[in-house]
Amino acid sequence: MEQPGTFHETIKYQLRMAGTSLSEVARDLGVAQSTVTTVSQGYRKSHRIQSAIASKLGTTPEALWPDRYLKTE
Repeated sequence: MEQPGTFHETIKYQLRMAGTSLSEVARDLGVAQSTVTTVSQGYRKSHRIQSAIASKLGTTPEALWPDRYLKTE
């Protein structure tokens, strides 16, 4: 299991490797950078922000945060 904050740092690293950042996600969405950071850290949930981060990484929110999305059968 990852330590608290580790996943957030992984997200930031992956965004940097993709040529973007949490700040750019915030600008694109017109929200404060602290809001995007809070969602990335897991303190708040926002499908809109999670979707934007996932899109920048070429994946889905469900793949990045599987614990936040319940599978329905």
